[in-house]
Amino acid sequence: MDYSIEFAPAAERDLKALPKPIQLQIGRRIDKLAADPRPHGVEKIKSEDDLYRVRQGDYRILYAIQNKKLTIIIVKIGDRKEVYRRLPK
Repeated sequence: MDYSIEFAPAAERDLKALPKPIQLQIGRRIDKLAADPRPHGVEKIKSEDDLYRVRQGDYRILYAIQNKKLTIIIVKIGDRKEVYRRLPK
């Protein structure tokens, strides 16, 4: 059963600020998360409860999984060097 995808407002802004080709790559990766929210290579972020990250090139997609609602919430998208700063609470 596929999960639905929701974006936090900050994640929408992050995605729109990226170059169009990167937006498309990240969009395809997010679509794949709906079918498999814990794909090979996903890592749980140690300092946060229920927050995961998946890599797409030099970018990271941070997301939370709500298993009871079958929902994935995209929390933040950004360059690997910057994305972990000021994580939303």
